[in-house]
Amino acid sequence: MDVDLARTFLTITETAHFGKAARALNVTQSTISARIKTLEDLLGQPLFVRSKTGTTLTPAGSKFKGSAEMMIRIWEQARQQVGTPSEYQSMISVAGELTLWDQLLLQWLPWMRSSLPDVAVRAEILQLESLMHRLAEGSIDLGVLYAPINRPGLEVETLLDEELVLVSTGNEAIVPGHRSYVFVDWGTSFRLDHENAYPSADTPALTVSPSQFGLTYILENGGAGYFPTRLVREPLDSGHLRIADTAARFRHHVYMIYNNDRNDERFNTALQGLRFIAARETED
Repeated sequence: MDVDLARTFLTITETAHFGKAARALNVTQSTISARIKTLEDLLGQPLFVRSKTGTTLTPAGSKFKGSAEMMIRIWEQARQQVGTPSEYQSMISVAGELTLWDQLLLQWLPWMRSSLPDVAVRAEILQLESLMHRLAEGSIDLGVLYAPINRPGLEVETLLDEELVLVSTGNEAIVPGHRSYVFVDWGTSFRLDHENAYPSADTPALTVSPSQFGLTYILENGGAGYFPTRLVREPLDSGHLRIADTAARFRHHVYMIYNNDRNDERFNTALQGLRFIAARETED
């Protein structure tokens, strides 16, 4: 079977719309329809129910979904292995959300180069949706992110348990609702916790995502916002920021997620190295 048929099927499953799938794959909608017609003819079953609002899987489509994901993962793993330069034993592809590169993945990369010199590493910065999609299809082996989505074939493991604290420049008390407060968007769970802690706060004048931009903005222009303590150690030590001790604090988890069928020795060592770097960050 053409691997593009399986990839097209999965893209429609994620977007629930033939037109959106066409835009995601950068092809015409007629191409999408033709691929699904070919796939349905091969399987002898309809895979989607189409309506004005989008598409849903038929019972046959639901059964095929796991097989399609497995096909893509096997193909991507084979393509990666064949493309690995001869001087390396294997390749590991890793991606993380932007803020998780600072003081975590950027420390893990040199650890990898010294501990596993015969492993090639491909590293990327991706947003959650793209990261999860690439993990599911197998073109990424390892992801580091804040809010993983459980999917078959993927192992989710808590890597860090962080504390988000309110920090500010200067001595003025700046809390949510203040004109200089910057709402740094750390995801759904943070938004819910923040709303519960500050139910009467006015809509913030500035909301920032990705979160790393919020720290840069506050340091350059003044203000306050919530950040993990590991990200603000240096400006706290230098006196450029201070913690609002009376403000609410929030727990924030960082996860690593990886294909559970990738169990070779070098990959397991790479995972152990990331756990070591994360534990060191927690202890500091």
